[in-house]
Amino acid sequence: MPSTRAGGRNVHFYLFSEPDKPLGGMILNPSVSKKNFLSMLDILIVATGPYRVTLRSTREDLVPTDDALQPGQYDLRPYSRTDTISINDEHCIIRTLSRTKTGRNDFFRDRVRDRDKKCVITGTCNRRPDIDGWTGFETAHICPVSHEEYFVRNGFSRWITNRTGPGDTGINSVQNGLLMLAHIHELFDSFDISINPDDGFKITCFMGDSFGVDGRILDRVCQEDSGEEGARDELLRWHFRQAVLTNMRRDGEPSFEMDFPPGSDMMGEILSGPKPAERMEAELFLRLHGIGVPYEARPDEPS
Repeated sequence: MPSTRAGGRNVHFYLFSEPDKPLGGMILNPSVSKKNFLSMLDILIVATGPYRVTLRSTREDLVPTDDALQPGQYDLRPYSRTDTISINDEHCIIRTLSRTKTGRNDFFRDRVRDRDKKCVITGTCNRRPDIDGWTGFETAHICPVSHEEYFVRNGFSRWITNRTGPGDTGINSVQNGLLMLAHIHELFDSFDISINPDDGFKITCFMGDSFGVDGRILDRVCQEDSGEEGARDELLRWHFRQAVLTNMRRDGEPSFEMDFPPGSDMMGEILSGPKPAERMEAELFLRLHGIGVPYEARPDEPS
């Protein structure tokens, strides 16, 4: 049964005229500053003009500083009476854990391992790469292979600079990958954690920080400015935006179960849960991923 992302929230935000109807909220971890929170609201909110954000208990307006955000209720009020504020209805993708076995993914896996050699979130090094011992480490796609068509349709291929030919979408480029410990990979794929390239590549944890990753910095070995093989900032920025929308808007998106023991009715659980069609499509794509999708470069995009 999917869990709710709203449980345990200690930050809530409201339209000032409806103080009893939260627009959303978050579970506050120490890394979130006032500046971070205001930038997240800019993702979540559609406003026709500037607005201020006020902590209800103190009636103080937030300013974008590095001071830690306080838990509490925050009211959003436009400066002009003619301006409006509403919640962003941008679509969030349904994401499954991206463990697949295809030739294309073998190439992706090997390139990411060769570049990172460690979990780029926790800093844990692999001590056995010389004997090809990678137990406990997994390669994560920033934008998942289950949404390759989405990747192409939204022009993400233009951010990949090392595609191998006109038929290569770039979804399996090392520039779309990160090496992580297996349990960290699951958090990343669930949008429970994300990396903000516009805040010094800081990791934000949107749930209870069980593994102590909140506030850590993405290892430099995989950052874009470390070389041609680095993970693209634009893809990290997309992932962070999806994480904010997934976790902070209204009650949040469903948090899906990913642990299906042998003999369990995986398909039955998916079909009886929320958004079954979208989730089933993602699961089926992963199992058929070796087929790929047709790729056509945009007119303004290099092949």
